[in-house]
Amino acid sequence: MASVNLGSLVQSYSFFNQASRSKSSSPLPRSFPFNPLKNLSFSAPKKQCFASVPLISSVLAKEDTVKEEELDPQAPSFDFKTYMVQKANSVNQAMDSAVSLRDPVKIHEAMRYSLLAGGKRVRPVLCLAACDLVGGQESMAMPAACAVEMIHTMSLIHDDLPCMDNDDLRRGKPTNHKVFGEDIAVLAGDALLSFAFEHIAVATVGVTPGRIVRAVGELAKSIGAEGLVAGQVVDITSEGLTDVGLDHLEFIHVHKTAALLEAAVVLGAILGGGCDEDVEKLRKFARSIGLLFQVVDDILDVTMSSKELGKTAGKDLVADKVTYPKLMGIEKSREFAEKLKNDALEMLQGFDPEKAAPLIALANYIAYRQN
Repeated sequence: MASVNLGSLVQSYSFFNQASRSKSSSPLPRSFPFNPLKNLSFSAPKKQCFASVPLISSVLAKEDTVKEEELDPQAPSFDFKTYMVQKANSVNQAMDSAVSLRDPVKIHEAMRYSLLAGGKRVRPVLCLAACDLVGGQESMAMPAACAVEMIHTMSLIHDDLPCMDNDDLRRGKPTNHKVFGEDIAVLAGDALLSFAFEHIAVATVGVTPGRIVRAVGELAKSIGAEGLVAGQVVDITSEGLTDVGLDHLEFIHVHKTAALLEAAVVLGAILGGGCDEDVEKLRKFARSIGLLFQVVDDILDVTMSSKELGKTAGKDLVADKVTYPKLMGIEKSREFAEKLKNDALEMLQGFDPEKAAPLIALANYIAYRQN
């Protein structure tokens, strides 16, 4: 495996302690988080924080495995690859049915081209796994899982446009605007965004109206001017700056990447009937793995080829974007990723270990993925 064996960081931090957030001289939104790496020190590796980590028999990407000696040999086995394939197939079928080919044909072709282009479906699977963890049924969260993926796809279509990242390749295929033109690509993203909310409102069954409304509110906030859009704007306006620090970088990625992953998990917990305490624990779990996803993405962008990634490698370097490897170096970035993974797993203590197994495995997968 290309496993990352890293020492643990012993001084803890919290994204959620408002009082400890540091002040920033940059004119950023009021929700700007503090720097989680500030004053961290290093120590010897500590024991796994979750008492019953499942054995991951296989994962999706080549060589993405977790060393068995690092896991509890007495823990129940969990076939992550089979789980992910089954859940991804269910999500794909649901999305294929929801976004069918109908008039106007052109816009639906463009929507389906990117929505059904493949991908690991990490966000919708997180939504379904969180729903199951709190005692819900898959059917209760499936529309929300599809909605999250529709919005994620919208963000990819728009990210790839010439006015944004100007990319020609996505998931190993030409980007949407290269196939359908910039005008249709913009509209395809817009259509997926609006339909995502319609789908939750209309297609969700077996859930009280209050929980559906709460879920819609959570999703809307995660992608608006205090969520994904905020991260995108600060990311764009930060290109070429020489004085960007870790606080600034964390703000970008907590909003641009982590917010939608967090929404996926929180929606699953809300729609599955989770109590407020469980919802908030899963929110913290998701915030950690959301930032973890971006830290790993930054590392892969400078260590993998375009062929291995299925998208253009090294584009952040070309665009002179600030990344974790650029500010911290590769090794410190990997250590930070390990810390985020361990903090995420700690939030799952107290839940049924068997039901938590998919979320544990997903956290490990995000930490050790190779594309």
